[in-house]
Amino acid sequence: MATGRLLRMNPRLRPTLSLRAKLTALLFALVALAAGVGAWAAHALGDAVLAWVLIVAASIVPVLWLAGRVMQPVGQMLRALSGMVASYKEGDFSLSLVVRRDDELGDLMKAHNDLAAALRTQRAHLVQRELLLDTVMQNSPLALVLVDAHERIAYANIAARHLLSEGRSLTGLRFGDMLERAPPALRDAAAAQGDTLFSTEIEGVEETFHLSQRAFILKGSPFRLYLLKRLTRELSRQEVSTWKKLIRVLSHELNNSLGPLSSLAHSGAEIARRGDHSTLPAVFAAIGERAEHLHHFVSGYATFARLPAPRPGPIEWAGFVADLARQQPFTVAGILPSIPGWFDRAQVEQALINLLKNAHEAGGAETEVELLILCAGTDQRIEVRDRGSGMSQTVLAQALLPFYSTKRSGTGLGLALAREIAEAHGGRIQLANREGGGLRVVLDLPLASP
Repeated sequence: MATGRLLRMNPRLRPTLSLRAKLTALLFALVALAAGVGAWAAHALGDAVLAWVLIVAASIVPVLWLAGRVMQPVGQMLRALSGMVASYKEGDFSLSLVVRRDDELGDLMKAHNDLAAALRTQRAHLVQRELLLDTVMQNSPLALVLVDAHERIAYANIAARHLLSEGRSLTGLRFGDMLERAPPALRDAAAAQGDTLFSTEIEGVEETFHLSQRAFILKGSPFRLYLLKRLTRELSRQEVSTWKKLIRVLSHELNNSLGPLSSLAHSGAEIARRGDHSTLPAVFAAIGERAEHLHHFVSGYATFARLPAPRPGPIEWAGFVADLARQQPFTVAGILPSIPGWFDRAQVEQALINLLKNAHEAGGAETEVELLILCAGTDQRIEVRDRGSGMSQTVLAQALLPFYSTKRSGTGLGLALAREIAEAHGGRIQLANREGGGLRVVLDLPLASP
């Protein structure tokens, strides 16, 4: 434990009596002095009133002198303790008192020294933990940005500086100014006020990021923490894993259909050989049923793999929304734009049907599934909202991958197809958990022809 600086008191004052004993002795001395002076004055003057006046006058000087001698160490100690408390307020715990008393004041001084030693130890441990935390945060692959209540960047680690400012310091800059220079996808994700997955081009390469943001109180002031995680490499690994899963699913489904078809064909041939034609229609019906199932299964994957180029055109929102409502129920949030939309009606309708179907299967109330449409400038935004269970960060990071699904009977093509449609229109899709629960899926499409 570090030895603190010393506040010295008068080294000549080394009383061994307790403070209470000394004050009692002072009281007895005053009584004895008053009695002695009173007896002398009464004997010399023979006047009781005058004698008591002389007693008071003669006692003032010695009383003040004795009181000063008794209270001098108390005053010194109080000044020393006041200095220590002032240093504590400034965060300096290096002071300590020289204790040369064996009374209550000495015990109080020792207690303050113990307090200073404990505070010094805690400060040293806190500094060590802060250094460790700062080292971990600075060298983390996550880009971390801390913004204060005045929208100023209070902290940014190495990854954030390299990602957002080419290695230059971000501390003290306005967060909004930094976002103005950032890709539009990052600006939209930061404005979403939640966990968001987005993609943007960096140095000619398409990169996918997960943005997480949290608000909290630090030293009595509000702060907001932004965490950016690059998912491109992880998504590539997941994509390979997903293709392997697809091959297993296709093999399983094809075997489940081809096996019965082979058996039925053999049975039909045997029945025809025996001339029992009455049972042949049932065999052919079973073969047709299995073939139809296999056709629907394969066509779903073929639609995703061979998505045609979109043919955008002007779309009246009222009629489009009415047609959509006949296939999936929802509530329109806000007012429909007066400006017509511009997209491939069939493709965007299919994407929204998939998104609305997912919203109804998310576990929330059917009446809380909402559709919001906004048009501003050259952008059109279509949002599908629900109040279901939302998505964990793991699912959120992989939800747009083809064939990825958390449902037992899901194909994993709904969100992936919506992403393909949005990107084919020159737009993008974003997923974000909503405050209060639920998911928000946003289709951002250009309002003019790409």
